[in-house]
Amino acid sequence: MSTGHSGQKELEGWIKPPNPELYINPLPVRIWHWLNALGFVVLILTGIQIRYANLFNVLSFETAVKTHNWVAFTVIANYFVWLGFYLFSDKITVYHPELNMRKFFDKAFKQIIYYSYGIFRGEKSPHKVQPYDKFNPMQSITYQIVMLLVVPIQFITGIMMWDIKRFEAPIAFLGGIRSVDTVHVLIFIFFVSFTMIHAYMGALGHTPSAHFKEMFTGYEEE
Repeated sequence: MSTGHSGQKELEGWIKPPNPELYINPLPVRIWHWLNALGFVVLILTGIQIRYANLFNVLSFETAVKTHNWVAFTVIANYFVWLGFYLFSDKITVYHPELNMRKFFDKAFKQIIYYSYGIFRGEKSPHKVQPYDKFNPMQSITYQIVMLLVVPIQFITGIMMWDIKRFEAPIAFLGGIRSVDTVHVLIFIFFVSFTMIHAYMGALGHTPSAHFKEMFTGYEEE
């Protein structure tokens, strides 16, 4: 009987978590997150196939290019869903930077110490996750740079290479197709690394699955 009660409590925890104040990730954010994650993985894999067609033969070059393009436009559309949600909801506060430089560097330093030392000793994170204060200083500044600068540059360079003839003038202005391609590939390498680090950090909750679970339920476990 105790096993049955335990299973029932676990199921109730997924459907109706006990502490609604820790509802961290609204449904639009969760949908965007998983669509974006799937899209990035497909873009990385097809990008590798396109770049190293002579080494891998999982897909034909034509199929890889078509898949890469269609998924890329889906990810771009999904990006504007993310942008629109945060611009037109009160959840934008999770990206608000700490304008007091002394407080920012103090919090950032504590977070660096935690990531480099404390986390391996089982210490608690110095940042307390809240619905309107989800990211620690390191996460906040990283996601702002990635989402508002790096991602748009990747979109723009990808669109230019999608139709070189149509975007001939801006490509020439930026130094030619080789320059545009180099930027696109460098950011591609960055996102491969970022995806791996993001997955690793996601496994560093109080249990390896805790942070992944919250991206399905929306609730942060204390």
